[in-house]
Amino acid sequence: MELADHARRNAGKLSYGTPGVGSLNHLTGEQFKLLAGTPDIVHVPYRGAGPAIADLLGGQIPMSVTAVNGQLLAFHRAGRLRILAVTSPRRLVSAPDLPTVADAGMPELAAQATTWLFVPKGTPSGAIARISQATGTALADPDLQQKYVAAGVEPSTDASPDAAARQLGEEIAHWTPVVRHLGLRLD
Repeated sequence: MELADHARRNAGKLSYGTPGVGSLNHLTGEQFKLLAGTPDIVHVPYRGAGPAIADLLGGQIPMSVTAVNGQLLAFHRAGRLRILAVTSPRRLVSAPDLPTVADAGMPELAAQATTWLFVPKGTPSGAIARISQATGTALADPDLQQKYVAAGVEPSTDASPDAAARQLGEEIAHWTPVVRHLGLRLD
């Protein structure tokens, strides 16, 4: 990957911004450092993606690990910033020209933000089934899907509790080594 080579040639000179410590973006940046063998890239945590992107555009930081959205795609298309790769498992529908991290030679770096709905323990199974069905129906709506895609979001139509539990387990297994390496703990 071109960025890993650049980071190794510029050891001790690079930093990257994220929306905050412990965010998926932070973990992804740290996993990149582990995979690329570039431990000296400095993490700069911000209070949200907006300030990180503002500093990236302003030249205060040389790179950022941030979720792709419609605004970032517009900056990329206008040449104001360069999106090197997306961490999703597939190319984005809204930006098929952007390579994935797998395309760029780092398939282990794949990461995708996911939004889940959680309910309190003991919620009746009938209520869970109704929430799941309503969520699945909403996510299958073509107009809503189009709005998500335009914003850089890849909607899933599988809103089942089993799919969410399976994916959550996979995410925990994937990120536990990075969290342990960083020594992060819940406060």
